[in-house]
Amino acid sequence: MKQVWTAVAAAVFAVGAYAADPIKIGVAGPFTGGSSSMGVSMRDGVRLATDEINKAGGVLGRQILLVERDDEAKNERGVQIAQELINKEKVVATVGYINTGVALASQRFYQEAKIPVMNNVATGSIITKQFEGQPDNYIFRNAAHDSIQAPMIVEEAITKRGFKKVAILADSTNYGQLGRADLEAALKLKNITPVAVEKFNVKDVDMTPQLLKAKEAGAEAILTYAIGPELAQIANGMTKLGWKVPMIGSWTLSMANYIDNAGPGGEGARMPQTFIQEPTTPKRQSFIINYLRTFNPKNSRIDSPVSAAQGYDSVYLLAAAIKQANSTEGPKIKAALEDLKTPVEGVVTTYNKPFSKTDHEAITANIPVMGEVKGQRVVYAYQEDFKKASEVRVKDVNAKGALEQKKRQ
Repeated sequence: MKQVWTAVAAAVFAVGAYAADPIKIGVAGPFTGGSSSMGVSMRDGVRLATDEINKAGGVLGRQILLVERDDEAKNERGVQIAQELINKEKVVATVGYINTGVALASQRFYQEAKIPVMNNVATGSIITKQFEGQPDNYIFRNAAHDSIQAPMIVEEAITKRGFKKVAILADSTNYGQLGRADLEAALKLKNITPVAVEKFNVKDVDMTPQLLKAKEAGAEAILTYAIGPELAQIANGMTKLGWKVPMIGSWTLSMANYIDNAGPGGEGARMPQTFIQEPTTPKRQSFIINYLRTFNPKNSRIDSPVSAAQGYDSVYLLAAAIKQANSTEGPKIKAALEDLKTPVEGVVTTYNKPFSKTDHEAITANIPVMGEVKGQRVVYAYQEDFKKASEVRVKDVNAKGALEQKKRQ
């Protein structure tokens, strides 16, 4: 269903003239289906940030108008939506993209139209590099890409927990297979070859063949790249087999439809996280309170906290760029994003010069922490990460900004 959502509609001035036209920003993601846990959480984070900005006066004296579309996690639908948002709705930028395949299929239209895209959930390493070699790149991201996550997963499994025999289970999508390749590359650096590498399709409900191969090969842990419903089938499959080894995988092990569908069998799974639903800073506390009050999710738990937080931050990053550029023209917004003058306080981090002309990744390797499913929620896997959560993020992003500035000198 096509939706347009904004906290404040254009109003008529007392003198009879109409207010300035709103600034249209597209929001593309799966709001139905197996990926909707991520898509709806992202969309709601975007809505929350937009509402705050509009109540504070908007950007350049104009309100932000969100033009939302459900891509259903389908590449062809994503392509249709991109063309509609660009040609019919005349958006000045788009945020979203949950699924790597949809992003890769769709964002080329924004590149051709010179309109910025802020990927706020999709993590395929290639996403921001899809148009390398072109004079300008309009693809940005504020999510931890897989070249960050895969080494974290391997570090957790091999170095911290001492496993020597690991199996990889990944779905057959672009996301799963690109992530699987990143895992194998990270394992190779540790001189480890996985004892089994198994693939499955989205909507598969029986992982017995893949799990039996991993078990027979002596796997001590399962490394995963997939999304919630199928990840739950892996956990449930191990329960049925009476074989339980740790699951360590990409950030999607934090999805509500993994945690809820896996039940007790899903406990203990670990995954990289840029945001955990704990009020470790005043900004995070405010975000969590406002999100829960506004959207009232089940069990006071955000379905996908990472998606919600990154969605929220993506709007503030775009708003800062539009304000700095003093324009809604795509090339000027892109140039401002590449050289943001003022830090942007977000929920994931305080973004201090997060992008440059050659680096469109806002999240550095020092920002994510390891989360763990415990008591049907995601918590910090390591107490030291919880203690320093309010400090590391700002410091590390500042370090990145200083490094980029040094490179430009």
